[in-house]
Amino acid sequence: MKQFTQRLQVATRGKGLYGITREIEQWAEGQGVRTGLLTVFIQHTSASLTIQENADPDVVRDLDEFFERIVPEDAEWYRHTVEGPDDMPAHIRAALTQTQLTIPLVDARLALGTWQGIYVFEHRSSPHRRSIVLHLAGE
Repeated sequence: MKQFTQRLQVATRGKGLYGITREIEQWAEGQGVRTGLLTVFIQHTSASLTIQENADPDVVRDLDEFFERIVPEDAEWYRHTVEGPDDMPAHIRAALTQTQLTIPLVDARLALGTWQGIYVFEHRSSPHRRSIVLHLAGE
């Protein structure tokens, strides 16, 4: 079995979903692995990862709005406020989503469904540089 790792930096412009499928596919397909598992891991506590529909942009807009409604920034009971009003809600949103994804590699390609894309889900209002670690294991 072969193993490969790679770091991917993703610049965000504030809250929202940022597609990273193409960059990950290009890297994974270039490793010479035909069958395996790819782990995608984000090294942050105020951003997360998701696999979501990549065809209709209303899906990601609705997800953004849903999280704004269930985890508002103006909750009076937040104690962790020193880093700004969006920080604690960002931690909660990240806890409700995922920091790691596992995707099969079949015939040297990511086995994503027709309408699936991989996204960084930025939960902070200001721009950030997010670090993603890729780990591919297979033959």
